[in-house]
Amino acid sequence: VQSRLTGLTGLLIRDETADRKAGVTKALRELYEVVTHEFLAPNLREEFDTWQLLLRARNDGRLFSNILWPNDLEMKEQVKRLHLLLTVKDSAANIPKNLEAQRRLQFFTNSLFMDMPEAKPVSEMIPFCVFTPYYSETVLYSMSELCVDNEDGISILFYLQKIFPDEWANFLERIGRGESSEEDFKESPSDTLELRFWVSYRGQTLARTVRGMMYYRRALMLQSYLEKRYLGGIEDGYSALEYIDTQGYQLSPDARAQADLKFTYVVSCQIYGQQKQRKAPEAADIALLLQRNEALRVAFIHEEDGVSSDGQAIKEYHSKLVKADIHGKDQEIYSIKLPGNPKLGEGKPENQNHAIIFTRGDAIQTIDMNQDNYLEEAMKVRNLLEEFRGNHGIRYPTILGVREHVFTGSVSSLASFMSKQETSFVTLGQRVLAYLKVRMHYGHPDVFDRIFHITRGGISKASRVINISEDIYAGFNSTLRQGNITHHEYIQVGKGRDVGLNQIALFEGKVAGGNGEQVLSRDVYRLGQLFDFFRMLTFFYTTVGYYVCTMMTVLTVYIFLYGRVYLALSGLDHSISRQARFLGNTALDAALNAQFLVQIGVFTAVPMIMGFILELGLMKAIFSFITMQLQFCSVFFTFSLGTRTHYFGRTILHGGAKYRATGRGFVVRHIKFADNYRLYSRSHFVKALEVALLLIVYIAYGYTKGGSSSFILLTISSWIMVISWLFAPYIFNPSGFEWQKTVEDFDDWTNWLFYKGGVGVKGENSWESWWEEEQAHIQTFRGRILETILSLRFLLFQYGIVYKLKITAHNTSLAMYGFSWIVLLVMVLLFKLFTATPRKSTALPIFIRFLQGLLAIGIIAAIACLIGFTDFTIADLFASALAFLATGWCILCLAITWKRVVKTLGLWDSVREISRMYDAGMGAVIFAPIVFFSWFPFVSTFQSRILFNQAFSRGLEISLILAGNKANQES
Repeated sequence: VQSRLTGLTGLLIRDETADRKAGVTKALRELYEVVTHEFLAPNLREEFDTWQLLLRARNDGRLFSNILWPNDLEMKEQVKRLHLLLTVKDSAANIPKNLEAQRRLQFFTNSLFMDMPEAKPVSEMIPFCVFTPYYSETVLYSMSELCVDNEDGISILFYLQKIFPDEWANFLERIGRGESSEEDFKESPSDTLELRFWVSYRGQTLARTVRGMMYYRRALMLQSYLEKRYLGGIEDGYSALEYIDTQGYQLSPDARAQADLKFTYVVSCQIYGQQKQRKAPEAADIALLLQRNEALRVAFIHEEDGVSSDGQAIKEYHSKLVKADIHGKDQEIYSIKLPGNPKLGEGKPENQNHAIIFTRGDAIQTIDMNQDNYLEEAMKVRNLLEEFRGNHGIRYPTILGVREHVFTGSVSSLASFMSKQETSFVTLGQRVLAYLKVRMHYGHPDVFDRIFHITRGGISKASRVINISEDIYAGFNSTLRQGNITHHEYIQVGKGRDVGLNQIALFEGKVAGGNGEQVLSRDVYRLGQLFDFFRMLTFFYTTVGYYVCTMMTVLTVYIFLYGRVYLALSGLDHSISRQARFLGNTALDAALNAQFLVQIGVFTAVPMIMGFILELGLMKAIFSFITMQLQFCSVFFTFSLGTRTHYFGRTILHGGAKYRATGRGFVVRHIKFADNYRLYSRSHFVKALEVALLLIVYIAYGYTKGGSSSFILLTISSWIMVISWLFAPYIFNPSGFEWQKTVEDFDDWTNWLFYKGGVGVKGENSWESWWEEEQAHIQTFRGRILETILSLRFLLFQYGIVYKLKITAHNTSLAMYGFSWIVLLVMVLLFKLFTATPRKSTALPIFIRFLQGLLAIGIIAAIACLIGFTDFTIADLFASALAFLATGWCILCLAITWKRVVKTLGLWDSVREISRMYDAGMGAVIFAPIVFFSWFPFVSTFQSRILFNQAFSRGLEISLILAGNKANQES
């Protein structure tokens, strides 16, 4: 069929002659033969009479004898296009080698077959505005930032050259350079500027966002230009080939004017005025963006000194909008005097609220400053805006949800996990939520009905603390006011996500804390009251309910393990199992040995896997899942489970959620051990060691029919959770197992641990300051009562273990438990004597040292005598240590909770020193395996291959060798 159709179109594109007309008739008859015999043979009997007439016409030579030749210019152009499609064969060499280019082309071509409304001409489309809040993030990388090496000898430029080698080669070709070093670029200011833009377009910078959003204007100019040439060409009798010419569309005054009427881009740079006053580099970079993009507008808050009516000096605030004039200077368009400082609530929503008055059009697309756009996607914005006029149920849409593509997925394995998780949510997740009419606004880049929202409270609620997650409140507000939120996947916008574990943890902590505050909000209460039953359930699980269920999942682990430990310490574990065995009650035995079959953290990846299957197909989904497992994705998801649980639970107990700046740079540097410890100590490490303590006590005193191996198999998921929470920050830490880094980390850790705090000393420099900061969330009396109740659980260990010691000889009197408290008190006094220093006891420093040595010898001798002459065993010694550790932690938690009372009693210094000892012990437990694995060089290489792609891993190893040689030469 294809060969005959190709021959037919090849004749029709030429001028009409008798021979060609006969050839067309013959080609049509041959095509008719193929179609009737190959495709229509089974249906010949049903249309017997019709086929007989056609057969008689064919035999008489009348079939296809009267051909109407395509002389019309437009019809002839369509035939030429069809012939071109049939004859042009793209070889593999013509397919872009760049994976990002392939992905963009693939999505664009697939989207053309999706259900989208027909676009109106540019002159009739809905006018819209893009709106971006900006504070003080990176606008454009400077040359010093590009070329400076980190401690591994890796610069940002080197990093990007290894991650994007083909794009780097293309860039050098565009500017007419071969292989060039950083020094060569410094000779040419224009090439230096182009290099800065090239790097900035691959980071999460404002320059990248502005370039992407300006594609809307370019697309509208091109479409307007083509529409005008098309209409003019038809009227003047020109062919389609002549009016499709796009040369010079950017210089067409009509096209530029039409685009400017329909599109505006406002960036709300809150402190741009202050940055200009102090001549910050960000201000110069923003001015450069204004010069390069004539449709860009910048809104900011201007502060100036004024005088009140009574002659007093006051601060005056103005909300201003500027653009670049023909000389490249800032030209003020509007200036609105404000009644006072507009920043009363959270910074980001207030930044949007003061500048929304400068937006134009009937729609607003909210874009964050770490997003991107693509020219081919900008071509479809007219189709998207027509959705506001489409039929989407009872009401017209008020928010159009748009799909996002996370462009930071290629940076590292962690970035890949976040990218794939985000992709599953913005495709499968939001598609289902929109279908069920419970989709909200989860951030950028949704398109708002501007008139609807600015007359109903705006797009950003800004009350301090409770609106920390301001994005979703726009969805709440729209739904409560009978809006309609839809989701559309034929258009996508780029999005940058956090690429380091610390950044990801801070981001998830911010979102979890924001959901904790949403529990208290009137918006969620009203939605729960007004939704029907099924929408209410769906809404619950997709907002605060997800975090409630996550917290309940982790709490279930604690409750299960505490229950098993109670059964083990009380002896009920053995007696119930024995009774069940005698009675043949296997169901009871199975219930007692119940454990999670798979690791709980993996369940969070199920929607992502389903999204893979739908988007990529079964085989690719299986391959991606296996690859992720080899990159320890289960460890990451289990760790994230702990992050969400901690911050959500803390917000529920104490409130006080706060915005956490995550940073949007390239994470290619090693994070120090002390930094990780500060961030994860209370959220993960303490909880993991508590679960480990429960498991150790259960394996020591619990009853399992199959012995220790059976116990390990039953509790394997809990052990995986412990390992993930303790070591994930170091598994995903670049150069985390390099020996030299480990030695430096240990020195830094000890310096931080024993450095004295004081006024003005930050937590990152001193353990004492950090320890004080960690207690800041306990503010209310209700919170103190709840913390007290939760801390009492640690007393279970001492109470149960005391009666299991052999020295007690099964004595179950309370006197034994009371005696254990006396022993604990003696241990605390001995600790105070050991930690007494000559600086604090200046009168008898030598006597103090002598007494400490004597006490040490006495304690060792006493323990030896206990083991030698009584029933006290070494196992009892370790069991007592575990019990006293848990009780000591309970006392510390209570002392911190009731800080004022403890300070009044004069015991705060002792509490601080004991806390320091606990943190030193926890750090040693975590640090020991890192030291062990750092002895083996292959572990560090293996880790680099897991964290980064192969090209960067090779470059990393080479740079480390060069850095080592450089260090040797310098020494």
